[in-house]
Amino acid sequence: MRPSKINVVLSNPHPVLGSTEVFKTFNYAPAVAAGGLLFVAGQIGIRADGTIPTNVEEQIDLAFQRLGAILQEAGLGFDDLVELVSYHVDIDKQLAAFREIKDRYIKENAPAWTILGVAALARSTLFVEIKAIAALRNV
Repeated sequence: MRPSKINVVLSNPHPVLGSTEVFKTFNYAPAVAAGGLLFVAGQIGIRADGTIPTNVEEQIDLAFQRLGAILQEAGLGFDDLVELVSYHVDIDKQLAAFREIKDRYIKENAPAWTILGVAALARSTLFVEIKAIAALRNV
């Protein structure tokens, strides 16, 4: 009998995410496979060295890079996404850039997408966070 859930484990340091100690510190997984799906924790626009860009476009791109790295670790890609949820601290100023950058990563088989405005994220200098669900292959 296979386990009901499997946590994705990343190398530390990871080439895209940098230190992965945050997952141990806050006791959560970068992603969990269960029920034929991969649930990816929210990804933020932070560089591998831990610094946060002041530019919203760079933060969005980095969040997608981080999402892609976690999908890749699970043997998946952006085409496997079934749901995308984006959190924005200023939707009016961010949505056009987000859509443009999203379309660089998600070219076909678009997932369901929910856009949410929030007052703040985990750090006051963050503008965007992305969480996602992907369909596992060969399940």
